[in-house]
Amino acid sequence: MTHTAKAVIAQQAAAIEGLIPQITSDFDQVVRWVHHSNGRLVVTGIGKSAIIGMKISATLNSTGTKSMFMHAADAIHGDLGMIDTDDIVICLSKSGATPEIKTLVPLLKNRGNKLVGMTAEADSFLAMQSDAVLHVKVPSEADPNNLAPTTSTTAQLVMGDALAICLMELNGFKAEDFARSHPGGALGKALHVQLLHLLKEHKKPVVQQDTPIADVISEISAKLVGATAVLEEEKIIGVITDGDLRRMMGDNRNYSSLKAKDIMSKSPVLLPDSTLAKEALNLMQQKEISQIIVTQNDAYRGIVHIHDILNEGIY
Repeated sequence: MTHTAKAVIAQQAAAIEGLIPQITSDFDQVVRWVHHSNGRLVVTGIGKSAIIGMKISATLNSTGTKSMFMHAADAIHGDLGMIDTDDIVICLSKSGATPEIKTLVPLLKNRGNKLVGMTAEADSFLAMQSDAVLHVKVPSEADPNNLAPTTSTTAQLVMGDALAICLMELNGFKAEDFARSHPGGALGKALHVQLLHLLKEHKKPVVQQDTPIADVISEISAKLVGATAVLEEEKIIGVITDGDLRRMMGDNRNYSSLKAKDIMSKSPVLLPDSTLAKEALNLMQQKEISQIIVTQNDAYRGIVHIHDILNEGIY
């Protein structure tokens, strides 16, 4: 079975590469139409093509292009009224000749909507009636009988992705735009969660430079972030971590008379509270540290531990 699986993947990979010479001036025309349109890009299809169309529409919406999916069967049974005159319609059909498509296409043409056909058959009904054609011809399906929509639907999906990314670039769609439409989940969090969102007031460890070591240990243990900031008249002058305490104890000396200033690191890493948690995580990994001191206008706000970031699903 592994041989069959590898053969299927190799076949589909070759078919996708075969799409490259099928990118014609029609593709550029479609991109320009959609980019300058005041309407939406309505995606429609039947059967497996409809499922692919739903994904293409979702990708368009998430990358800055207004889109709507409409099942071809629903379109010819009442939903056609949802399409506005400014909308551009892209119709997915491998054969370009299913009964639903043959019924829908004239209706769209009569309404004056621009019609884009995504089909494997250049001489099909859909191709002939379309204002532009996105060719997705593949040598064969992946199954032994050349029947199940497999390679052909993969080709549709990839062509849809190519269209979405081209429009994304033209629209100047940036990471912060993506974050606004994807606030949930790990991906959205990585793009909008800042250090200020991870701070907890009851976990704000702080000692003064003359604080005895016993009290330093108590403060770190109580606040559960593995470190404490060291202040002098509200100014951050150092940090003491669990590691600093372990190294101190490993020196086998009497540390009961030591103060915070005797063991603190004098060049702590500081980041403003507006810093993205993802950026802070990258810095912590580079410097091989587990805590970041967070500031606001140079004032001490608290400490964020690397686990606080990872617990948000940000990696």
